[in-house]
Amino acid sequence: MSLDFSRTGKAGQTQMTVRDAQPPLKVIRAFETESGAALVHLHNISGGLLGGDHLEMQVTVGAAAHTQLTTTSATRVYKRRAGLANSRQSTRISVAENGRLEYLPDALIPYAEAAYEQHTQIDLADGASLVWWETVAPGREAHGELFAYDLVVLNTEITANDRPIALETARLEPKRRPLDWTARLGRYRYFSTMYVCRVGEPAARWTALETELSDLASAYSSREESVWGVGTLAAHGLVIRGLSTSGLSIPQRLFGFWDAAQRALFDEPAVPPRKIY
Repeated sequence: MSLDFSRTGKAGQTQMTVRDAQPPLKVIRAFETESGAALVHLHNISGGLLGGDHLEMQVTVGAAAHTQLTTTSATRVYKRRAGLANSRQSTRISVAENGRLEYLPDALIPYAEAAYEQHTQIDLADGASLVWWETVAPGREAHGELFAYDLVVLNTEITANDRPIALETARLEPKRRPLDWTARLGRYRYFSTMYVCRVGEPAARWTALETELSDLASAYSSREESVWGVGTLAAHGLVIRGLSTSGLSIPQRLFGFWDAAQRALFDEPAVPPRKIY
């Protein structure tokens, strides 16, 4: 799938152009929001990723365009059958000067015996901004599947003006290296990562925002349920991480961090995406 977003017209609305879309990935339309953003729901019409699937998505956000991407539901990764390759999802995103992207997917749920690799590269130009979060569930808890998957690999690279500001690789193999060890997830089952970036903001601005969001993280943290922390990137942004025993409170917490950052950086509240089912 290949999507382009550009800002057009005197009203400053953002419009979507679908360059390529092949099953199982699909988009229906871009919804116009009050802020001028184009809200797009990403559909996987097969219901999830199967062994051997390799999904590719390329998103280009043009200069001064404002885009909000979300999924219609959680991303489910099904059991890999014998002889099939790992499920793979590759995403390449570029945000041009003063463009804004809010990439807000629902949780990733790897089923028992699933093997999944995710590669995400995001390139930000001068003045571009990004809010992106992801949450990984332990499996289908209602079916008693806790860390029963074979493999989850998460590779992330974020660059600003062609210089890396975040490089991260996580390789989870619960059957070989149990995740409930103290040095890993311990008693927690869900983990979340959120990036907030705006290229060109001075370091002092990020230090101040780190302090503000750290206070929020302390208020959100309780040893029995969840712990949250905030840190600055090499430049141009922050990373927020959370561990939780339950997935119920995570969306609310992520929205709280986003709203605080949005008010600090843009002097406006965050607006959660409308969901369609």
